[in-house]
Amino acid sequence: MKSNIRSARSAFIQWTAAVVAALVLFLPAVPSPAKDAAVSQDSRQFLKKLSDSLAEVAEAVKPSVVNISTTTTTVVDENPMGDMFNDPLFRRFFGDPSNPHGGGKQKQKQKASALGSGVIVSDNGYILTNNHVIKNADEIKVLLTDKREFKGKVIGSDPKTDLAIIKIDAKGLPVLPFGDSGALKIGDVVFAVGNPFGLNQTITMGIVSAVGRSNVGIADYEDFIQTDAAINPGNSGGALVSSEGRLVGINTAIFSTSGGYMGIGFAIPSNMARSVMDSIIKHGRVIRGWFGVSIQNLTTDLADHFGIKDRQGALVSDVVKDSPAQKAGIKRSDVIVAYNGKKVADATALRNLVADTKPGTTVEVTVVRDKAEKVLKVAVSEQPEARKVVRKVERDNALKGVSVQDLTPDLRSSLNIPDEVAGVVVAGIASDSVAQGLITQGDVIQQVNGRDTGSARDFENVVSSIKTKDAVLLLIYRGGGSLYLTIKP
Repeated sequence: MKSNIRSARSAFIQWTAAVVAALVLFLPAVPSPAKDAAVSQDSRQFLKKLSDSLAEVAEAVKPSVVNISTTTTTVVDENPMGDMFNDPLFRRFFGDPSNPHGGGKQKQKQKASALGSGVIVSDNGYILTNNHVIKNADEIKVLLTDKREFKGKVIGSDPKTDLAIIKIDAKGLPVLPFGDSGALKIGDVVFAVGNPFGLNQTITMGIVSAVGRSNVGIADYEDFIQTDAAINPGNSGGALVSSEGRLVGINTAIFSTSGGYMGIGFAIPSNMARSVMDSIIKHGRVIRGWFGVSIQNLTTDLADHFGIKDRQGALVSDVVKDSPAQKAGIKRSDVIVAYNGKKVADATALRNLVADTKPGTTVEVTVVRDKAEKVLKVAVSEQPEARKVVRKVERDNALKGVSVQDLTPDLRSSLNIPDEVAGVVVAGIASDSVAQGLITQGDVIQQVNGRDTGSARDFENVVSSIKTKDAVLLLIYRGGGSLYLTIKP
């Protein structure tokens, strides 16, 4: 009996041990004490310091970038009966609605809104942005980071670089200091700050992908910084900022097949932007250098023919009569390889260098002629077409919405205007202007209320003195003759 009990006890103990062993196999293991991640202390400290540095730059620059919203009025045709007017059967019985005697289409005003960005460049309210952000805007609103909203006034714009200056009535604003865009190198870290898709104060980070980009087709004068920092619609006019927290570019455009970010964005260099801004504020227009040559890029065959080994330079295809270039001895078929000590890469580079030269400056130009280098001195003058860019004046009278430009030799020739006719050319008329339909683009305004308007500045001075409800008498030149017009508010 005792032997049977011992055998049963032994069998039970063996069965229990087997069950426990099986449970151990299937139960989850007890976690061992946590070990430090496989990142060294030095690495963690470095990354923390880098993160803090980037956050510090972002925090410093955000207050200087503003949201710009614009409202533009356009006039469109309206059919009261909708598509019925386009029905051939309707036209058969009721006539063509485009016929003014048949009822016709009515004009309807529509307002369109747009969003962009801008950069505060002075503590008293000057803001740098893109020309396409504020172009033809009837109303401009500027929203600061502290939620204050101001009405913006256009001081001047330059379509040739797609830059504009607006101003708000405020003081003590946070200014983003200018950096030297000429010192940027491919691979430098940059930040794009703006309001993409209306999302205020968005900051993206990337690198400088390329510098000196031209022939992009965005503006007449192109020297873009290319970056992979995310730039999207609404970023236009915002800041491209260096790792030092300085303004090195104005975000302007993207390359995209979808309308959104694809890794290629373009910014106007801050050095170019600052030069244009200073000229507009000081002179009311952009003053550019000119020396009177037509130039083109070198192809491989042309470079071989003219003895240029590295295809660097700009080939002179023509020289303007009595221009600074002709007076200096520059000739057709010269290849300009250096300008004032700087190598000339191509025609675009030379064009930018000359335009950025202060008129009255004498520069050394190195040309290759008959496969030999020759240094000539050229006294740069002011670009004749520069006078087209004039300050836009806020006015509330019968000539509200009328913009003019100086009558340059090129305009005089293209519009076939006699030499004895002096005045300013009508460049544009706002859709809501009372002058719409009375004067047209290309008219030459010779006098306003009996006072001569020989320049855009003269026109501004005369018009600024006209009161809101005053009628205006204009003497204009149109279609080969002069005529008087009265415009009532």
